[in-house]
Amino acid sequence: LAYFSESADFTIKLQPHEEDFSIAGELEFMVCNDEMCLPPTYEDFNATVTGAPVPSIWKGMGTTFWLGFLGGFAALIMPCIFPMIPLTVSFFTKQSKTKAEGIVKASIYGTGIIVIYVGLGLLVTLLFGADSLNKMATNPWFNLAFFALFVVFAASFFGAFEITLPSSWVNKADDASNKGGMVGIFFMAFTLSLVSFSCTGPIIGSLLVKAASGGSLLGPAVGMFGFALALAIPFTLFAAFPGWLNSLPSSGGWLNTVKVTLGFLELAFALKFLSTADMVMQWHLLERELFLAIWVAIAFATAFYLLGAFRMPLDSPAQSIGVSRLFIALTFLIMGFYMLPGIFGAPVKLIAGFPPP
Repeated sequence: LAYFSESADFTIKLQPHEEDFSIAGELEFMVCNDEMCLPPTYEDFNATVTGAPVPSIWKGMGTTFWLGFLGGFAALIMPCIFPMIPLTVSFFTKQSKTKAEGIVKASIYGTGIIVIYVGLGLLVTLLFGADSLNKMATNPWFNLAFFALFVVFAASFFGAFEITLPSSWVNKADDASNKGGMVGIFFMAFTLSLVSFSCTGPIIGSLLVKAASGGSLLGPAVGMFGFALALAIPFTLFAAFPGWLNSLPSSGGWLNTVKVTLGFLELAFALKFLSTADMVMQWHLLERELFLAIWVAIAFATAFYLLGAFRMPLDSPAQSIGVSRLFIALTFLIMGFYMLPGIFGAPVKLIAGFPPP
């Protein structure tokens, strides 16, 4: 027989058959002192239990992969990588005695890119662990940190500063790439990963944050696989068909335009993490109307930027507005006008999952 004072905690192990379930029962207890006890008291109780989802290995893998693939394609047309494509492919074709040898070397190079980035995704999973990855989605402090991180990434894309790795890392990787053979080719891929970090870093960081907060154990690795695959495929294809290099557009100011446009998107997605933290903490600072108003402003700002209304620090002095740029600007204008009625309470079904309810 146990005695308790003031309060007591009782634990019972249950094996639920569903994630969310209810418990109903009756408690019997009595109050005693050193001399006597009061008659037993009976209390009915009901409780609803919401279970935390068990981390799934394959949860949302398709979406994570394609997000990574799109991120890799976006990185491919960034100023740090796009000019490297013809240079790298020409190196493999000129250093090889046969076309087949050039294709093999380019394939090893692409495989090295995939191994490097998938390894980065697995490292994130090992560092945070399954439970932490699952809790990130609703933890307010993680979401606030992710919000700040996305704002920093956006500022980097806008040209405020560059996110770079220590030059000593790049120099060591470059020295190792001169060894030749498969090891040398691998370190060439590693050097590309380091040199291009000022452009790819914000994209990689965004993908890792998105994949890690999704609650899937292999999310970061799958996201990085999609990202690396999009980077690796062009090097192999252009090595197999060198004539295709002539169809590539020349490098120029449009590469920085892509970078700035991604910065606006980073800024928009940053609000999603701030909104999650706001809802969990019940601050009510970022309600649906304000969220949509900011998104409308970002959409219009992106459109006006693409139409040449203003320039960012690293933009070329004069850029013509081509058909592709005009089409993308019109897309942002349409999205801005579509979201505008939502500020006043109208439904916006296309983006219903982003703003707070």
